[in-house]
Amino acid sequence: MSSMVQNPYIGRTPNTRVPKPGGVVPAPPVSRDSSGSFRSSSISSDGSGGRILSLLCMSDNVHGGLSCFLPEQALEHEERRQRICQLAEIQRLKEVRAAAQLKNLEDFLKMNHVSLKDTVSYTTGMYYRNLGRSGLRVSCLGLGTWITFGGQITEQVAEEMMTLAYDNGINLFDTAEVYSGGRAEVMLGRMIKKKGWRRSSLVITTKIFWGGKAETERGLSRKHIIEGLKASLDRLQLQYVDVVFANRPDPNTPIEETVRAMTHVINQGMAMYWGTSRWTSVEIMEAYSVARQFNQIPPVCEQAEYHMFQREKVEVQLPELFHKIGIGAMTWSPLACGIITGKYSNGIPPQARASLKGYEWIKDKIQGEEGHRQQLKLKDLEAVAERLGCTLPQLAIAWCLRNEGVNSVLLGASKPEQLEENIGAIQVLPKLSVSVIAEVDSILRNKPSSKKQM
Repeated sequence: MSSMVQNPYIGRTPNTRVPKPGGVVPAPPVSRDSSGSFRSSSISSDGSGGRILSLLCMSDNVHGGLSCFLPEQALEHEERRQRICQLAEIQRLKEVRAAAQLKNLEDFLKMNHVSLKDTVSYTTGMYYRNLGRSGLRVSCLGLGTWITFGGQITEQVAEEMMTLAYDNGINLFDTAEVYSGGRAEVMLGRMIKKKGWRRSSLVITTKIFWGGKAETERGLSRKHIIEGLKASLDRLQLQYVDVVFANRPDPNTPIEETVRAMTHVINQGMAMYWGTSRWTSVEIMEAYSVARQFNQIPPVCEQAEYHMFQREKVEVQLPELFHKIGIGAMTWSPLACGIITGKYSNGIPPQARASLKGYEWIKDKIQGEEGHRQQLKLKDLEAVAERLGCTLPQLAIAWCLRNEGVNSVLLGASKPEQLEENIGAIQVLPKLSVSVIAEVDSILRNKPSSKKQM
């Protein structure tokens, strides 16, 4: 993998939001600096934040003046032109600010005889992004354990894959209490202990909802969240996880109880953050509102399915939630349970997930009418991948990563060679130009409208 220095500040989204034409520019958030005085967080030391605000105000003033003289169609064209110029200038100022922050960081490190060239980001070429609006930095690719750990693969293969992932800069490893009846957590925990990696260099996430057959061993009650997470930590042989997810909504438990229980396990040091998985936008917003109302800890991230054939939630709904309340996106199944690899184009091969007992639903999806339409699209996508000099899985994963709203993509490889191929998607990412993305959209014909309501 090529070596590159990634500015650790570039992944952050500024608090200043671009107003609609004719709207009011919101006041920038205020925070304390090291001296105890208050300052605006949108105004950087190089003054670029102030220029951004000035630019936004000037755009509104110009718009107000032109509306008196131009017809409606010409005014819309002028507004569009101004907005494009405005966004381009804002992007330029963001890059200037990021460069200045990087220079300040390098000066700090030099004073302490440390170099960015010593970091994992530099030596591996891995990209890191903030998880939502939290300060937690996660690798843009993570390793998932669904089906594979404790089930489809041996312990030796699991160790090979985890070593390959870690050596390539992946710090995120995801599991759940329900995966293989808890055996996935056991295997993951054994591997972490065996490798002797520093706990501080890892981001371990697990999910709580279904921990056993008893009525009290499932759901998102205070009882099961606390007891279930304790059991997960025992299986993982860890003192804490970095993120604990509510693996699905629980209609039998008030959201306030779930929020309070998640706040409790964080305050007790059993987890650093909490998130949701498979929750609707309304449910996530309710959890956030409850947390703010009762001074509890809100979720930082939603785990959602995202791939070329499943787009709306991650491309329309979650960006709205990020801008409103800072919810991030950790996505899974970038290859649609293996469908986008193209290996099902001539039937169901042996040992593939669709051939496993209990996963007949994947087979039904492939052999259904929509599955046949998807196979036809994959042939056109293979031609795009070939032109870019990559494989179809690499194109599909890079396509997910090109979405800046995606904090990390969880990989579900079952073989070391598959994982190595998937990690290579990072090299494809710079090749996804605007024209390539447009070509992919023309093949998929499923780009969701941003005007859809949540």
